[in-house]
Amino acid sequence: IDAMAERAQRSAMVRVGKYDVGPALGEGTFGSVFEAYDPVSREAVAIKALDKRRVRQQAMDAQIMTEIAAMRQAKQALVVSLLEVLASPTHIYIVLELVPGGTLFRRVVESKDGRLDEATARRYFGQLVTGVAYCHECGVCHRDLKPENVLLDAQDRIKISDFGLAALCGADAALHTSGGTP
Repeated sequence: IDAMAERAQRSAMVRVGKYDVGPALGEGTFGSVFEAYDPVSREAVAIKALDKRRVRQQAMDAQIMTEIAAMRQAKQALVVSLLEVLASPTHIYIVLELVPGGTLFRRVVESKDGRLDEATARRYFGQLVTGVAYCHECGVCHRDLKPENVLLDAQDRIKISDFGLAALCGADAALHTSGGTP
C-alpha cells in the first residue's frame, strides 16, 4: 500500500469518489479493472469501471444490476467483497476488495510443468466447492467459473470473482438460459 501511495503522490491520478485510481489490472468487454487507493484510510481496492455507453449498446443494463445484486448477496470469505458502487454520467464504478495474488490460471501456468501439486489442488478445490455452495445457498449462480475468475489472496486462499454472468435464483427455480465461457 505504501508503494501505491507513493505512486499516487508522484503522478496526477484520476479520482473516482474518494479513490485515487492507479494502473489497470485487466480489461473486460465493457470496461477495465484498476488498482485504486483511498488516501485517507490507506486502503487499496480494485475498481471495475464500466462504460455506460457500451453497456447500453449491448443491452446489458439488467445484467450489470444482477452482477451487483449477486455480489451484495454473496458476502463470504471465499468471494471477492463488493465495497461500494459509484456512478458518473459515463461510467459505473464497482469498488471491490483488492486481491493481490493474481488468478488461479496464472498460478497453474507458472507452476512446475503447468500443474499444481495434489495437496495444493485439493486445498483450492475444497475452498472453491465451499464458496460455490455458499453462493448457491444465497441464491447466486456464478455461471462462469474458470481459473481466470478465481483469484488468490495474500494468504494463498481463493476468492471467487467476476459475477458478470451471474444469475439470481430461488431454491426451487431452474435456470433456462446458458451462460459462461464455451
